[in-house]
Amino acid sequence: MTDLLKFITCGSVDDGKSTLIGHMLYDAKLLFADQEQALELESKVGSRGGGIDYSLLLDGLMAEREQGITIDVAYRFFTTDSRSFIVADTPGHEEYTRNMAVGASFADLAVILLDARQGILVQTRRHARICALMGIRYYCFAVNKMDLVSWKQETFSRIENDLKKLAAELGLEHIIVIPVSATEGDNVTLPSANMTWYQGPTILSYLETVDVADESARPDRPDNKFILPVQRVCHPNSSFRGFEGQIEAGTVTLGDLVSVLPSRQKAKVQEILVGGKSGRQAASGMPVTLVLDREIDVSRGCVIERDSGLNVADLFQAELLWTDDEHLAEGKSFLLKIGSREIPASVMKIKYKTDINTGMHIAASKLNKNEIAVCDISVAQDIVFAPFEENHVMGSFILIDRVTNQTAACGVIRHHLRRSDNLVWQEMEITRKLRANRMEQKPVTLWFTGLSGAGKSTIADALEKKLYTQGRFTMLLDGDNIRMGLNRNLGFKQEDRIENIRRVAEVAKLMNDAGLIVLVSFISPYRLDRAKARRIIGQDNFVEIYVDTPLEECERRDVKGLYKKARKGKIPNFTGISSPYEKPKHPEITLHTEETTPEECADQVLNYILSEYMESEE
Repeated sequence: MTDLLKFITCGSVDDGKSTLIGHMLYDAKLLFADQEQALELESKVGSRGGGIDYSLLLDGLMAEREQGITIDVAYRFFTTDSRSFIVADTPGHEEYTRNMAVGASFADLAVILLDARQGILVQTRRHARICALMGIRYYCFAVNKMDLVSWKQETFSRIENDLKKLAAELGLEHIIVIPVSATEGDNVTLPSANMTWYQGPTILSYLETVDVADESARPDRPDNKFILPVQRVCHPNSSFRGFEGQIEAGTVTLGDLVSVLPSRQKAKVQEILVGGKSGRQAASGMPVTLVLDREIDVSRGCVIERDSGLNVADLFQAELLWTDDEHLAEGKSFLLKIGSREIPASVMKIKYKTDINTGMHIAASKLNKNEIAVCDISVAQDIVFAPFEENHVMGSFILIDRVTNQTAACGVIRHHLRRSDNLVWQEMEITRKLRANRMEQKPVTLWFTGLSGAGKSTIADALEKKLYTQGRFTMLLDGDNIRMGLNRNLGFKQEDRIENIRRVAEVAKLMNDAGLIVLVSFISPYRLDRAKARRIIGQDNFVEIYVDTPLEECERRDVKGLYKKARKGKIPNFTGISSPYEKPKHPEITLHTEETTPEECADQVLNYILSEYMESEE
């Protein structure tokens, strides 16, 4: 049994989570005198008619006390004669599910409360699924408010049977169900005199004795493996280069032969520093600095390992909890953080989402807030990971919105997708460089973006004529033309727009590889999609050209009559009217069509690329 137990309290709104932990701290004499006095004074103006409101010990925010609900995660450390604890008291409201997931991510055990009057609710199921998703294996279901159902055993037995069915559905391995009254203290720290029919442990006695450190509960700590995610490269001078991080599995000894992933280069451990002092060995959980016996490429995000069985790939399947207010569309781009690595990634496919009540798998092309789903995820480069069941640290991740920098989802990796192993980039004898030299030009993609009617295609057409006259080799990809062929199967919803731009970027890259100068004329309304196109095509080969024409001017022109239809509601998801356009923040070129003619705009672009891109590749 470990000396420290990290656990979470969760459940639906007003099930008594904060009250339970507060009562436990109060009864076990785990409060300082001034805390106890403050609690008694504040309770006199609370909602219990002068009785002690134990939830005030954890609900620290003013908004929490005013509303009588938990909003943020409240962490508390306390110690009894038997054990030390860190508890995360988490909110029950669906709006704050993100906060609950944060609390679950650190815990070894979950205490899930239910109201005896209501039994299992949707939020109870959601929290149980999230805890299971986060790898929690031990569950204490506290059936609270037994005093409000007259301490009836039959009420408890019915809920207990329902909970056992839920546990079987979710595959929960270790569960216990305890009847309690958090406000009155029954079965919190002392056995209840009102429920003599219950002969099991109290909440506190269970927490003091449960053993969560057995081998099956901690699959990420095998002794025969060694895993060290590199968090920092320490290079204070030319004679020292060490790699810092916390050992996540196994032990390392001086002289061990280790590998660095993803490069798979090998070296021997020359020095081990723990707390700045040299040692012969270091073990799991210890922060260390390793010095290798030869110079190899190691940076933050790499993993130093031995016999770890970790995967190196750029495609995997994961189960995630979507926590953003905006829905998740297939193809959307994020920053993925796993271990100490942060890398661009895209949700390529939503395989299915899980019905919270039934557990059924439902086909879906988008996710709304607080939904759980299985998805295929692609990353920009090979990363190091493992199935979550084998390694919690290297198998869990978060997705970060690239615009707001907010956490949009948290997830766990189920397995890597083998099709990534079966695909190998075929190197060709005739290379991009040879083709470019033959054409005496540097391939580049000129990406024209702007509202419908801004003049993108007109300017691109004028520019292509000028390039053609100079003997340059070009190809113009126009938005409407592409949608009438290659992207004919795509509509104008967000997920379709994302895929539309991705395909065009891939085509432009292939044409650049052929040595061509590619002109792309697409509205491409979202910054993230244009940034993704830049990554696909390459930073050095991408020129973003913003055709800056006010919406009023575009509507005045209305060459295709689209704005009139959109204003009448005949065209849904029309950019600038019913769908947003996100202006480029730092385009290479900005064209103002109200002030200059298409010919003059074309000359402006031509002058730019003549100086930057018209020489043959070296």
